[in-house]
Amino acid sequence: MSLDLPSRLGFAFQDESLLRLALTHPSVAYEAPGKLPHNQRLEFLGDAVLGLILSAEIYARFPDAGEGPLTKARAHMVNQQSLAQQARELDLGQELILSKGEETSGGRDRTSSLADAYEAVLGAMFLDQGYLPVRDFVLRCFGQALDQLTELPNLENPKGELQEWMQGRGMTTPRYEITSVEGPDHDRVFECAVFHGSRELARGGGKSKKAAESQAAFHALKALVLEAEFQSEES
Repeated sequence: MSLDLPSRLGFAFQDESLLRLALTHPSVAYEAPGKLPHNQRLEFLGDAVLGLILSAEIYARFPDAGEGPLTKARAHMVNQQSLAQQARELDLGQELILSKGEETSGGRDRTSSLADAYEAVLGAMFLDQGYLPVRDFVLRCFGQALDQLTELPNLENPKGELQEWMQGRGMTTPRYEITSVEGPDHDRVFECAVFHGSRELARGGGKSKKAAESQAAFHALKALVLEAEFQSEES
């Protein structure tokens, strides 16, 4: 671990073993005999701390916003790419403690490893000194992104929002299919399903095909955002 790392972080650890643990990639444990500690537990903790800090900040900045726009704004800010970028700006890649196999396969610049290390460092900071110093650190890191968030994304165009969200994560364009039409001609109710490939994401209903597709897209986007957050916590 570099001697200048604490100064790059702007955070003086009381227990530097926590920082070392935060930088220890799971591959070290996989290749070594016995059970060696690694950073996944700290990454789990740091993910929760980061979510709380940014959620509270966005909540305070937009007192009239509802849950949907708040959730979407946080999801835009906190994703694997953005966290890896934070790690790169702090040069955490050179600090990672890796197995030989992970080292030779490019692990120091692997997006998932960098994102996990960044969150693990937050977890280590929290255990070392509590919430407020970590909050100060996170707001320094995300200050520019928060300042650029002058208005929250909305869901007035659920189909467009869903397509943008999926394309931003390398997913193919969603496909819509009307699954049923009920009622007399003057009072029809349409049901629509939205798919990613062969996977059904959600369903919605409405008095027109457009309304049914919009509702299906809204439910799909909400489900995908929650799923992405759950997978982030599990990884």
